[in-house]
Amino acid sequence: MVFVKLREGESIEEALRRFKRECERNGVLREIKRREFYLPPSVRRKLKAQEARRRMRRMRRRRPI
Repeated sequence: MVFVKLREGESIEEALRRFKRECERNGVLREIKRREFYLPPSVRRKLKAQEARRRMRRMRRRRPI
């Protein structure tokens, strides 16, 4: 859970900006988007494997063996 204490003399806009930055840093929006709809475990596994293959391809492209 993300929370921001209002500093002395700080405006609401500045505190809101800090709060948004903190949410971004903690991945709150990413987690909300991930939970937006249900993915069956089989589809989740398939996506995870796809992403791993994509990462490996990128690594090979950057650093040839």
